[in-house]
Amino acid sequence: METKVWRRAFLAAALLCGLQGGAVAQPASAPFEPQPGQSGKDVIWLPSPDAVVDRMLQMAEVKSSDFVVDLGSGDGKIAIAAARNHGARALGLEYNPQMVEFSRRRAREAGFAGKVEFRQADIFASDFSQATVVTMYLLPDLNMRLRPTLFKLRPGTRIVSHSFGMGDWTPDEVGRSGTARISAWVIPANASGEWALTFRNLEGGGPQTLTLRQRFQMVEGDVSWENLSSTLVRPHLQGDSLSFGARHATGEMLQFQARVAGNRMTGTVTRPGRPPVAFEAVRKGAAPPIEGVEPERQTSQAPARPRAGA
Repeated sequence: METKVWRRAFLAAALLCGLQGGAVAQPASAPFEPQPGQSGKDVIWLPSPDAVVDRMLQMAEVKSSDFVVDLGSGDGKIAIAAARNHGARALGLEYNPQMVEFSRRRAREAGFAGKVEFRQADIFASDFSQATVVTMYLLPDLNMRLRPTLFKLRPGTRIVSHSFGMGDWTPDEVGRSGTARISAWVIPANASGEWALTFRNLEGGGPQTLTLRQRFQMVEGDVSWENLSSTLVRPHLQGDSLSFGARHATGEMLQFQARVAGNRMTGTVTRPGRPPVAFEAVRKGAAPPIEGVEPERQTSQAPARPRAGA
C-alpha cells in the first residue's frame, strides 16, 4: 500500500516538474518584423530604399535645427535617418502599434531614442504644426486630404513626398532616385489681396497700391500710382519671401524684396544705380484664401486597393 502511494506521489511530482519544465523551455515569441505589402489603415506598407530617403532629406535641406515629422512613418527609417545623418529632431506618426514599437526598438538600437519619437496616431487627427519639415510616402488621395492642413503650417515649412504628388499643386522641385520620383514644396505665406504701400525717401514717389493674386505659391498682380499702373515682373514667392519688379513712373524698373508676416509686409525697393530704400505695406481688409488649396470634390471612385504605403 505504501509502495502504491509513493508511486503516485512520485508520478504527480514528475508530471508537475515536466509541465513546469515544458513551460520554461518554450521559446519566446519572435519580435515583430514588418513585411512588405502588409495592410495598414489606409495603405499597404512598402519600405523606402535608403537612397530615396537620403534624397528626400537632401531636397528638404534638413538641418540640425529642424523638426522633421514623418506622416505614416512605417518602419521609422526616415525619422531615424533625419537624426542620424542631419542631427535633426524627428517625430514619426504611425497608426499600426506594432510598427510603432518596431520603430522605437530601431531608434534605441541606433542610439537615437533621445532625438526621435514615434507615436501611434491617425495623421488626420494629429497636430504636427511645429514641424519645419514634413515627409510622406502616401497615396495621392491621402496627399490631397492633407493639403489644406499642410497650408496651415508656418510659411517656409518644407514638404517632401516619395512617389506621389499633390494634384495641381506644382512642386518647387522634382528629383529622382532610381525609378522613384520625389517632389518637394515650400509652404508659402498668404500674400494675396490689396496692400497700401508707404516708402521712406523714394525719389519720384512710389506706387500707392500693390494688388496680388495667389494660387498656391504662384503670384501675379500689379502696382498702381494715381493714374499709372504696372504689372509685376517675374514675381516670386518662397515661404515668406516675396520679390518682384515693377515699372516706375519715370520708366525705371523698381526691384522689390519683402517679407510677408500676416497683414504686414516690410522690405526694400531698389532703383538702378541707387541704394535700397525701405518700404512697408499693410493689407487692406482680411486676407483672401489662397486659391486652389481646398481640393475640388472628386466624382470618380477611388481605387479599391492602395498600391503603396508609408
